[in-house]
Amino acid sequence: MKAMLLTEYKTLAVTDFPVPEVSGTDVLVQVRACGICGSDIHGYDGSTGRRVPPLVMGHEAAGVIVDVGSDVTSFRIGDRVTFDSTVSCGHCFFCRRGDINLCDNRMVLGVSCGEYRRHGAFAEFVAVPQHICYRIPEALPYAHAAMIEAVSIAVHAANRTPVTLGDTAVIVGSGMIGLLVIQAMRLAGCGQIIAVDLEENRLTKAKELGADIGLRADAVDVPAEVRKLTGGRGADVVLEVVGVAATVNTAIACARKGGTITLVGNLSPKVEMPLQAIVTKELTVHGSCASRGEIPACIDLLTRGAIRVEPLITAIAALEQGPDWFSRLYAGEPGAMKVILDPMQ
Repeated sequence: MKAMLLTEYKTLAVTDFPVPEVSGTDVLVQVRACGICGSDIHGYDGSTGRRVPPLVMGHEAAGVIVDVGSDVTSFRIGDRVTFDSTVSCGHCFFCRRGDINLCDNRMVLGVSCGEYRRHGAFAEFVAVPQHICYRIPEALPYAHAAMIEAVSIAVHAANRTPVTLGDTAVIVGSGMIGLLVIQAMRLAGCGQIIAVDLEENRLTKAKELGADIGLRADAVDVPAEVRKLTGGRGADVVLEVVGVAATVNTAIACARKGGTITLVGNLSPKVEMPLQAIVTKELTVHGSCASRGEIPACIDLLTRGAIRVEPLITAIAALEQGPDWFSRLYAGEPGAMKVILDPMQ
């Protein structure tokens, strides 16, 4: 089969690669759409330590089952599916509790690190266990279904954040996940949503998708503006969707006393945080990792149009165009959001 292989950092090649073996409870999926994730772009240069070559990346995908293992009971050949990016074991303490994102034996598709290497879905075929697969409706395009994994991250973050109907929410970071978080927080019952970013075009998109106000972090004092918009108090809830020190500190400064901050972004492995502000404002800080069973709800939300992904798709391209798109996205292609690769083109 053809696959896009990270042969060394910043070098991708579409090459011949062995078709994954299918045994036990695995299914073989013919990939019809796979999105380029921001984590793939950040791993492309080796900076995260989670994309060690050689590796087939890609974890946001959808396709059709073309083969099943001997012990598969839940799916059959011809089923249209998407799947979680987290390969959970199903047996550990956390999996038995339903906290599959905290699995002791957790692996992520398209990731290679010190503990494991798991080839992903930038290929014609990928093998995944049946328990992380979900059927998708015939009416849902593969390109949209490939966005479900990203939508589930946003929905999980919203579920981690306690919202009272009418609350003000600040979303720090209006990239793709941030734009999905905005939509999820609107559905969760927030009354006023304030989007923060450095790029005007992203703030325009944020307002198209549900934000009431957009603040340019390099043009205004964001915490001061948030206080003006909230009667001097600050936001009830703040979701940080970048993961660097500057944006984490902005999130903390935007929260009212007794407010809640949910940290979604994790670009930097370590950040400095203002401990005294967290303590004296008595803030509640939540981490939000991947998703834990929200995918069926996300399939329904996309099918009903309650969350929109079409405005976030910049291009749908052949796998052979993948190396060029990686270079362009890594260089910061203006206006680019989500690029979907189709290995069958």
